[in-house]
Amino acid sequence: MHRKLVLTEDLVARVERKVPQDHLPPDTGRVPMTGTDYAEAISGIVAQHGQGPIWVFAYGSLLWNPGFDYEEHRTATLRGWHRAFCMQMNRFRGSPEQPGLMLGLNRGGSCKGEVYRIGEASVATELDKLLRREIPYHRLTSAWRWVIVDIAGKRQKALTFYAGMQRDRFYVDLPIHAQAHMLARAVGFGGSGAAYLHYTVMKLAELGIHDTYLWELQHRVAAEIRQLSGE
Repeated sequence: MHRKLVLTEDLVARVERKVPQDHLPPDTGRVPMTGTDYAEAISGIVAQHGQGPIWVFAYGSLLWNPGFDYEEHRTATLRGWHRAFCMQMNRFRGSPEQPGLMLGLNRGGSCKGEVYRIGEASVATELDKLLRREIPYHRLTSAWRWVIVDIAGKRQKALTFYAGMQRDRFYVDLPIHAQAHMLARAVGFGGSGAAYLHYTVMKLAELGIHDTYLWELQHRVAAEIRQLSGE
């Protein structure tokens, strides 16, 4: 791709700062998953899928930080869904004072990303890593679903996360200028919203995938950061 990323590492660095994790007040709505909970969730996923390797569809941070091992990866298209910064975060990449946003999938359009194939022999081990990364709390046990993706003209069942989360209490539907405002300012103990967007768009560009929405959003976030810097 010949497009130049406007939300540069330099601009992202202007937003980043150290945020201690222990300053946050307790959130009674966040009940941590236990080892038993993860084992039950994995058993449910395997039972629904059946025998054979499991494919995982990645469209956001899993693209650049999957956190699990896989045997193969391919570019894939998910039809009927599109990326959206629609999950509000008061922790990790945001704070109660300045909430951030996380990518999810909303109905309509299409979305290009990657699929990762987990070998049948390592399904339980790698799903455990994946679920511990994606589903830290009980309220998120409905955050995964099966979808059908297109891989070079072949239909493939795949597991994905945060699709159709409108009923979740952290779901938001904001105009793009409001998303840019939040992402340019939000920082948590896990980093900034600007970095999350930067890494995602950069990885998509590396894969030869152009997402018009994210490309416009990174322009807007870059402009917000420059304004905050007095440029």
